[in-house]
Amino acid sequence: MPPRTTPTARQLRLGVELRKLREHAGLTATDAAALLGTERTKISNIETGRFGVSAARVRRLASHYDCSDTNLIEALADMTGERKRQWWEVYREILPAALLDLAELEHHASALRSAQFMHLPGLLQTHDHARVVFQQVVPSLPPPEVEHRVSHRVKRQAVLFRESPPAYTAVIHEAALRMRFGGRSTTRTQLQHILNMSEHDHISVLVVPFAAGAIPGSGQSVLYAAGPIPQLDTVQLDSEHGSVFLDADAQLARYRIFMDRTEKAALKEDESRDFIRAIAQDL
Repeated sequence: MPPRTTPTARQLRLGVELRKLREHAGLTATDAAALLGTERTKISNIETGRFGVSAARVRRLASHYDCSDTNLIEALADMTGERKRQWWEVYREILPAALLDLAELEHHASALRSAQFMHLPGLLQTHDHARVVFQQVVPSLPPPEVEHRVSHRVKRQAVLFRESPPAYTAVIHEAALRMRFGGRSTTRTQLQHILNMSEHDHISVLVVPFAAGAIPGSGQSVLYAAGPIPQLDTVQLDSEHGSVFLDADAQLARYRIFMDRTEKAALKEDESRDFIRAIAQDL
């Protein structure tokens, strides 16, 4: 099988974690290849996500690397197992790869936490709100791509309605709630949709009012996706230049603190619902 030319973020992450295990064991790629009876390039290609790897081989590598963390080993083995074509693959070569990686990240997350300061969370946006957001992209997108992005964003939301959905906490700043994307009617419908979604037991919507004052990271949108174990958590940052995925231990620790502090600055759930209702009534 030829090597992958564009591995997904999840495939890259598996390779990175296997490289970490190898380096922690003090082994070179040549050493690892000798233990497996293969070529050094095969190890390098696995660690860069260019070659797939079976669950059995992951366990074998972990054994050679003297890794005794069974939870980590099984979590990594599970990352190899999915062969079924997922819904987001329909958009490959139509939308930027980072959008597909985001859908895959959310699909596999055990819990999701987001912080939004100028935009509403994609997982809580209506069709009409999302369409206005994508119509403002610079440079302008052609109408067909706008519609592809809208449909992709809405399909991502299915993760919140599946059997055993991930717990989702969305922290939204008052500024984002007051932005009138599409005018009064569209904004009113969007706010009511957020209120409806917040009534689900696994969805928590927390509002940070202007009165909260200074909070960390104002201006950036953050998604913290919990993996099956903390070592496999991932942070996704959104910007005009696209998505950035972070998974280094120090970065994860930093953004856990960031999310904790941001949620602490927000109103409680019931207070947040009342706050959103008040904004909607003012429209």
